[in-house]
Amino acid sequence: MHNTRDTSTAWLYLTPALLVLLVAGLIPIGFVVFYSLHDTFGGNVFVWVGSQWFHDVLRSVEFYKAIARSLVFSFLVLAVQIPLGIIIALRMPKSGWLTTFYIVLLAIPMLTPTIVVGYLWKAMIQPETGLLYQSLLSIGLTPDMNNPLWAWAVLLLMDTWHWTGLVILLCYARLRTIPTAFYQAAAIDSASGWAVFRFIQLPRLKLVLAIAVLLRFMDSFTLYTEPYVITRGGPGVSTTFLSHELVQTGLIQFDLGKAGAMAVIYFAIVMLVSAVFYRLMMADNDNKGIL
Repeated sequence: MHNTRDTSTAWLYLTPALLVLLVAGLIPIGFVVFYSLHDTFGGNVFVWVGSQWFHDVLRSVEFYKAIARSLVFSFLVLAVQIPLGIIIALRMPKSGWLTTFYIVLLAIPMLTPTIVVGYLWKAMIQPETGLLYQSLLSIGLTPDMNNPLWAWAVLLLMDTWHWTGLVILLCYARLRTIPTAFYQAAAIDSASGWAVFRFIQLPRLKLVLAIAVLLRFMDSFTLYTEPYVITRGGPGVSTTFLSHELVQTGLIQFDLGKAGAMAVIYFAIVMLVSAVFYRLMMADNDNKGIL
């Protein structure tokens, strides 16, 4: 009886969030699915076409190229930010005013709106006046945003500045929960720094790292504002990600059916990856009992 009452109370507290999710999430998704199954003409006339738009999207070479660019960018983001976040978290002081200062410093980029981040980095890479441009020039490098490699490098550097703090703070918070006795036992055994990391710290970081990977994948895979502001998808289409293809098709070309099908596929990819990571997190938690 007690458990039933607790469960009912929990659902009662969740009701406002579920209502917001219904209005802000499920209803728009329902409209997107509706558009993906219909063709539209003037005067809001919709004609059922079934899976035709999905066939068109899945036969589009540009669609697969955009997916590939998005996946490659997400892979690079994870390959840079996850190890970097772990390294910095391990080297942060455990307590004191300096720790507070670092935490605030790391939080500032995450609290900066994406549109501001985009224009900030666009200004920093401007020739003659950009701080980043001049800094690279001083060490013998000449950034050229007409070169796809430079465009990708700037976007990766921008995203690393913006979101590595999330990985650092997650890892740092988890590291602070490890009992001191574990480190004392390692010191008695004369364990090396690598052994301490491998057998004490890393096993307890697995859950938060899975969460960090999931969050960073979802955010980087759906990235739109910053690349659009900095590169406009160029040079050529080298930084045109799947999000840009979706906006171009739906809002600029006003091809609602094709954009709807593209959005449904996009949503399915994100949900599939999220489900996989969720199962991995729960499996690790169940097997080891590590929170």
